Amino acid sequence: MAPLDPEELYELDPDRPELSHVTMLQALDGFVDAGSTVKLIRDHLRSGEAPRVLARFDVDQLHDYRARRPVMSFDRDHWSGVESPELTIQLLHDAEGVPFLLLAGPEPDAQWERFVAAVRILVGRLGVGLTVGFNAFPMGLPHTRPTRAIVHASRPELLGDYQPWLGQILVPGSAGHLLELRLGESGHDAIGLAAPVPPYVAGSEYPAAAAALLRETGKRTGLRFDLNDLDAAAAHTRLAIDEQVAQNEEVQAVVTVLEAQYDAYQRGQGRSLLAEEGTLPSADELGAELERFLADQARGDNPPQ
Repeated sequence: MAPLDPEELYELDPDRPELSHVTMLQALDGFVDAGSTVKLIRDHLRSGEAPRVLARFDVDQLHDYRARRPVMSFDRDHWSGVESPELTIQLLHDAEGVPFLLLAGPEPDAQWERFVAAVRILVGRLGVGLTVGFNAFPMGLPHTRPTRAIVHASRPELLGDYQPWLGQILVPGSAGHLLELRLGESGHDAIGLAAPVPPYVAGSEYPAAAAALLRETGKRTGLRFDLNDLDAAAAHTRLAIDEQVAQNEEVQAVVTVLEAQYDAYQRGQGRSLLAEEGTLPSADELGAELERFLADQARGDNPPQ
C-alpha cells in the first residue's frame, strides 16, 4: 500500500508573508502538562494580538473524537454551536515585533509519522530555522525553589552551556518529541524545553513554570516576551501555596526535606534531585500526600485551626 501524501494533510495560506530563519514554537495538547504549563504558554503568547493562521491541518484525519469529545452548546430547543478542535501554525510577534510561529492544537491521535512529515515540509516552506517544543511534568521538587528547565536538542551545539542533570530514561512518546527527533534526523535544528513541576501543584495552574520556559526560550532564540502578567500570577500562586502549606505541620516537614535535597544538589553534595531509596518518600507518595491535603483545603474538609 502506498503511503498517504503528507501534503494532503494541511492547507497553506497562499498569501502568507515571506519568512526566513523564523523560530517556530511547538505547544501541542494531549501529552503530560503538569501545572497547565503549556496551556499557560499558549494563552500568554496569543494574548497580545490576533494570530494569523498560515497553515491548517485536517483534524478529521488526526483527531479521535470519541476519546476527546468536543464541547457542544445546547440552547433551549436546539444545538447552537460546537468547539471544533483546530490544529494550526499561526504567525505571531514578540514584544519587539519580531515574527515567530506557533504550532498548537490537539496532539494527533493517529498518523504521527505522516503529521511529522507534513510539519517537516512546512518547516521548509515557511522558512523555519529553529523549532522549540514545550513540556512539563511532575517531579519531587519544592515550590520554594526556582524552576530549572530541562533542555534537549537535535545536536549538541544547540545546548550551549547547559549541563544535563537527567540520565538515560525511557518515557512514553509524544508527537512533539517525535517531531524533534525526525527534524534532527533530517538536518533541521530543534530544541525541547521541559519544566519540572512540584507534584502537589501539578493538577493546578503553575505560572512559574510557564515563565521559566519562556525565559529560556528567549535566551536561546533572541525572542523577547513581556512576562509581567505571568510573573504576577506566579507570585500570587506562590503566596497561596505558602498559606496552605503553613496550615499543616506534616506538609511543612515534607517541603523542608525537598528544599534540603534541592539545595544539597545545587551545592554539589547530592547525586540526584530525586530522593534516595530508603531516606525519603517517593515523589508519588509526596505528591499524593500533598495533593490530598490541598484538595481537602479546597473542599473545606480540613479548615485551619
